Amino acid sequence: MSLPPALLPRQPPADRWIALAAGLTAADITARITDPAGLAALGSTADGAAAGLREDQIRAAAVLVPIVLHPGAPSILLTLRSGHLSAHAGQVAFPGGRIEAGETPEAAAVREAAEEVGLDPRLPEIIGRLPDHLTGTGYRMTPVVALLRPPLTLAHDPAEVEEPFELPLSVVLDPESPQRHRAERQGRMREYWVWPHERHFIWGATAAVLVNLATLLRA
Repeated sequence: MSLPPALLPRQPPADRWIALAAGLTAADITARITDPAGLAALGSTADGAAAGLREDQIRAAAVLVPIVLHPGAPSILLTLRSGHLSAHAGQVAFPGGRIEAGETPEAAAVREAAEEVGLDPRLPEIIGRLPDHLTGTGYRMTPVVALLRPPLTLAHDPAEVEEPFELPLSVVLDPESPQRHRAERQGRMREYWVWPHERHFIWGATAAVLVNLATLLRA
């Protein structure tokens, strides 16, 4: 779905979410991400444009959802995709891509992060998965959550990534941050999440995964 590059001004998150983000330990995050009841309550999600896809049209993909454990101010590592790519050019995404034959989602997510942003494959501490998300382009995407301990040294591939950047976890935790937007495509109205950012338009599958992540971490 092509959308105008609208930006939402990012308001400071409420104090309670700043405090919650600052107080979450690695053990807290792991416990909430792996909580069976919380995961069951979320269930799988899908883009509106994915309606009608046949099973033989769907390919397996994985993304890494990296939580960077900055002391007192953790964040989520995201990427701005290169404007020269044939698909999803210039969009915000997690590091990730197609799962190759014989790979697990975890292996694919770590490999793609190494290729896209130069993340040392030894650094991600994998703690669990979020529910799958089916994209309108026919990928069943498995989000793999990992903890990263700073400092990080990244060297992104400019052919794939224009820039890596971080979104404060306090913003993600604040339920007032994301907004539901609507747009018409092929004669049908589609709804999707948008997260505020002063420079980037965070929407679609990436936004939906952030909503699920926030729901689990607030529990």
